[in-house]
Amino acid sequence: MTVSSSRHNRWMVGAAALASVLAMGLTACSGGTTPPPASSSSQSSSEAAAPSGELTLWHFFTDREAGIMQQAIDRFTAAYPNIKVTVQSGQDDDKMRQAIAAGQAIDVGISYSRDQLGVLCSSGAFQDLAPFIQKDGTDLGLLLPKAAAYTEFQGKRCALPMMGDATGLYYNVDMFKDAGITSPPKTLDELTADAVKLTTYNPDGSIATLGFMPLMEYYETTTPGMAVTVQANWFDDAGKSTVGTDPGWTTLFNWQKDLIDKVGGYQKVSDWMASLGDEFSDQNDFYTKRVAMMVDGEWRTAFLANEAPDLNYATAPLPMSADHVNAYGAGLVDGNLIGIPKGSKNPDLAWLLVKFLAMDTDTQVLIGNGLKNVPTLTSAVNSPALEKDANYQVFLDAFENDYSMTSPTTVIGVEYQDHMSQFVQAWEAGTATDLAAGLNDVAAQIDAAIALAG
Repeated sequence: MTVSSSRHNRWMVGAAALASVLAMGLTACSGGTTPPPASSSSQSSSEAAAPSGELTLWHFFTDREAGIMQQAIDRFTAAYPNIKVTVQSGQDDDKMRQAIAAGQAIDVGISYSRDQLGVLCSSGAFQDLAPFIQKDGTDLGLLLPKAAAYTEFQGKRCALPMMGDATGLYYNVDMFKDAGITSPPKTLDELTADAVKLTTYNPDGSIATLGFMPLMEYYETTTPGMAVTVQANWFDDAGKSTVGTDPGWTTLFNWQKDLIDKVGGYQKVSDWMASLGDEFSDQNDFYTKRVAMMVDGEWRTAFLANEAPDLNYATAPLPMSADHVNAYGAGLVDGNLIGIPKGSKNPDLAWLLVKFLAMDTDTQVLIGNGLKNVPTLTSAVNSPALEKDANYQVFLDAFENDYSMTSPTTVIGVEYQDHMSQFVQAWEAGTATDLAAGLNDVAAQIDAAIALAG
């Protein structure tokens, strides 16, 4: 799942020993299997050079997911028995950035906010990994191309991908059958028709079950995510906002307003939204059948297996607008970042852990099978040990689809999305009625914010 994290420690070693250590790290993490621990026979020179020390790893995972991550970390400590890793789980991105800014010593951090890469790189909060990569010859060509691309900012690599995400459509098979719908929608028009057919009402006229929640603040139904359905771009090649000029945005928001009206209007939809269940609990609306279809990431398949194993559901790619049916199969591509914060006391040891989690095939397969995130190594995606069912395969395919999109990385982080969200909420509620003017204003705000940030 994409949600948050950070790290800390120290290690001293001579130049010759360091070269040996980094060579060991390459063997450990760039292939596919974990190297055996160093030999325990007597006080050999190789034993003396074995990396040792302590690291602190911050990550955002909790509960079941934190347990899977611990298994991956245990593999690292089995390979490097002289390195102790202290894990701080449940640390969201805000906590991590604040800790780094305050000078707290964190050695390795995992962030769920790929959108923050621009801030992390340009501010130096995450260290440049180029010296480590160059020193031991780490082959970044082993990464899936999209993952390699979205973890680099303006030519600077301060992070590696640590499992990826892609979005798709989840739908309740039984509810589809009861409504006489035989297949998932492939276009936005079909999504509207199915959503209307699947929406039911209470005796007082309020909405009981929604076919699809059209508001952009609902779970993973977000503006960046839905932009994929119309192939709308945020910026041009010169870095100027295209929110006011890309016709996809107009198509998206007119479609949204039409669906809101067809299921009863904003007030009814908003009233239904007021009782939504927590997204990451057994009260998720999809689990309780308050909603028949929803946008979500691949991680939801693992949550469903754990929290609602009897729910009869299936997944499909996101529906596309009529003028972009060739993009069917695409989704919003995202993923976790792993890097070395500027406060790390042991950057060389930290690099071993970063590389192990990001570049070791068996470790990524372990995490993929446990979390159902998309591995970001080609070898892990193609591994026969990766457990793939039809529902999970939808997201593996979306991650590599040519039409899949990532939300842009900028020096202002997600502020450009915040400007859009403010307008979208007014548009949904009907307090903003001039779509063209509103989108042009959002574009101007985005450009001004980026210019101010330099």
